[in-house]
Order: sequence, then structure tokens, then C-alpha cells
Amino acid sequence: MAEYLVTGGSGFVGTLLVGKLLDEGHRVVSIDLLPSTLSHPRLNAVVGDIRDRAALDAIYAACKPDAVFHCAALLAHGSITEKELMSHNAEGTRVLAEATAAAGVRKVVYLSSNCLWGHGFERPVREDDAPAPCEPYGVSKLEGERVLAGFGNQFETVAIRCPTIIDEGRLGLLAILFEFISDDNRIPLVGSGANRYQFIYAADLLDAMVRAASCEGSHVFGIGSDNVPSMAGAFQHVIDGSGSKSRLLRLPKAPMILAMQIAHHLRISPLGPYHYRMIASSFVFDTTSIKRVLGWKPTLTNGEMLLRAYRYYHSNRSEIAARSNVSAHRQATKMGVIRVLKWLS
Repeated sequence: MAEYLVTGGSGFVGTLLVGKLLDEGHRVVSIDLLPSTLSHPRLNAVVGDIRDRAALDAIYAACKPDAVFHCAALLAHGSITEKELMSHNAEGTRVLAEATAAAGVRKVVYLSSNCLWGHGFERPVREDDAPAPCEPYGVSKLEGERVLAGFGNQFETVAIRCPTIIDEGRLGLLAILFEFISDDNRIPLVGSGANRYQFIYAADLLDAMVRAASCEGSHVFGIGSDNVPSMAGAFQHVIDGSGSKSRLLRLPKAPMILAMQIAHHLRISPLGPYHYRMIASSFVFDTTSIKRVLGWKPTLTNGEMLLRAYRYYHSNRSEIAARSNVSAHRQATKMGVIRVLKWLS
């Protein structure tokens, strides 16, 4: 039995990871700004802030984890400012790294992001491709990678660059798509929908994270599903599998992206610079390295995981609408001006 610290342990991924570690018989300490929904004799769920060095020192005084899973991150939703993102995601990572090094912990697994880039690729994205974030969230996650790399002589870090995580219960912006499908609205595509954008099934991500905790050395990995279809193909898989009457609606790319930019500037849309830069672009990680080093492989395709997530949404729609005081990925993002498009479709 091992012992682990999970930051962001009450978030969507953190909760799933804590549950997996407990199921495998380990002891877990979690820290999050929100209370945990889990209760277990081997779980110590701390309500706290990773920027609070004293809170981290208290955790490390009570236990010496075999590894730290750093999942905590503030998301760029609503009125969150660049200053807040950098404070939580970059400075918070620095405080965690300093406390981890002082405690003598030897391994950190860092959940990074594909938001390190704000443009598409016509080929698989490799670990040695230079990041180029286009908005503060991506900048803050990249800085987190750099902070941890700077402690390379004190502990090992495995950074897993992660695309959109999909599973039953994963909502956020996905809930907008799911509401369109559930209500039989036409599904707007910006451009032809031929672009390929990779997702990752949550259980596959957790498997990789646990493997990373026991691998030798420091690494940076891209992760994601195999056999990535077009966005049109993935959405059609959900429509067909759900029995929805929705149809795909292809809209001209340039005018739609301009409209998204204007809506963002007016603060009437939940979609920001990353979304309007990437919505019609392709982005697929080359997963050769993570498969070779960790012996990992994905189990679900984009369409399969999206359909699972949709079925959860459809079955729990009323309860989801009433949620409050939960992480951003466990509640539906407000549509803003997108609701006008829904009415028209």
C-alpha cells in the first residue's frame, strides 16, 4: 500500500483519481478549495489552498507520500482574471514544488494541457514542439511545467499534456453540445467539420497518471485517444447512438470566427481566444512516447467517450441544472449568446 497526495482532489479528475487510488488500496491525502464528495477511512480530504505553504507543510509533516498528483488548476471560466490564473496555476505550483522539495518527496505527476498551443497542426503534435499558448490559462499551465522542471535536481516530474477529458459526468462546455442534441436542435459546425480534435477518456488518463507515478526519470508526454475522427464524425456518432433527431449544420468558417471574436470582446459568450482559434483546427498528440515508456494505451475513441458522457447528461439533466458549489467541469457552462443560435436552429 502506497500513500499519495492529490491536489485538486475535489475537482472532476481529482475525484476520479482519488477514488481509483482508494479502490487500489492506497492511502490518499487530497487538498482542494472545495470539500470532497468522497469519504473513506484511508482518505484525508483537506480543504485548503496550494498557495498556503503552512497548509502544505502540515500535510507533509503528517505523511510522506510516494508521489504527488498535481491536478489543481483554476480554469478560465466566467470572470476569472489573468492575475488569478497565474496566482493559482503558476505561483501555486511554485509553492507546492518548494514544499515538496523540502519534504523530500521524489515524484510529481503534473496534469498539463493541450492549451499550451493556440493553433492547429496538420500532423501529430510531438513533445519537442515548442509551446505557443494564446491565452492566460495556457500561459499559466506552461509556467507550471517550467516551475516543476526547475526542481529537477530535487524531485522527478512527469508532465502529461492532456486534451479535453471526457467521461460520464464531465460537463462544462460539453453540456452546451449535449443540450443541443437532447433537444433535437441542429448542431453547428464552424467550417466543414473535417478537422480532427483529440479527446482523452478519463479512465485512460488515470491509468497513465498512476503508471507515471512509478516510472523512472522525468518526462513530458502528450496523451489522447487513437483513431481520431473528424469533429463531424464524432458528433454524428453521438447523434446516431442517442437516437436524437439533430442534424449537423455547417456554417462558413470566417464569418463564424469573427462573430466568436466579437462575442468574446463583448463578454456575452463562454468561448474565448483558444476556442475561436481552435474550433475549426486539428490537434492530435503523437502518443508514441507515452505508450513506449509507460506501456499505456487508450481504450475508447472520441465518439465512444462522447456518447457515454451524453447519456449521463441526458439521464441527469434536471439534477445537473440544480447543481451549485461544484467544480467547473461538474456543472453546465452558461450558453450566453450561443442560446440565440440554439433558438434559431
